[in-house]
Amino acid sequence: MIIIAGLGNPGAKYEKNRHNIGFMAADEISRRWRFGPERAKFQSIVAEGEVEGQRVLLMKPQTYMNESGRAVGEAARFYKVKPGEIIVFHDEIDLAPGRFRMKTGGGAAGQNGVRSLISHLGADFRRARMGIGHPGEKDLVMPHVLGDFHKAEQPWLNALLQACADALPFAVAGDDERYQGEVMRLAPTPKFSPRQAARGAL
Repeated sequence: MIIIAGLGNPGAKYEKNRHNIGFMAADEISRRWRFGPERAKFQSIVAEGEVEGQRVLLMKPQTYMNESGRAVGEAARFYKVKPGEIIVFHDEIDLAPGRFRMKTGGGAAGQNGVRSLISHLGADFRRARMGIGHPGEKDLVMPHVLGDFHKAEQPWLNALLQACADALPFAVAGDDERYQGEVMRLAPTPKFSPRQAARGAL
């Protein structure tokens, strides 16, 4: 069993927020690989399925972002899944919009969901970091991550979500480097001009 967790906040209010890109990735994976029906378990919305013969538990913790580790930790203990068999999709402000990086271990880099996971699982789970960009000033970070994606961002967002789902066999096989490369091949990073960013067109 591999656990794939997409991070976000529950409820319609947060549904289209940048902070919920992990939930969006989980939904796209479920569609692409025809996972079973969603149900409530482990303080999450979960679905089970297979990716190229590998059993996967797909989770969207309903604990709110800052307590994501409670939900994923509960599932990991139940299935006796090691941190290296857990892949977590989450937003990353330190990556440009549309960039994608896989990483195992390390700190939370200010991402409270990741911080919670570290406290419940240790640091050695696998992070699928989905770039949403930095607003430029510390005071603007919270409204940025809790703001909805703009219409102009939809093309790269949709491409990234589809690429994460299409290339998933590499991730479930444990080849994170190949997975990262394939995602970026399928969804090349868009080019943004600083002027565009400055006037908030993104």
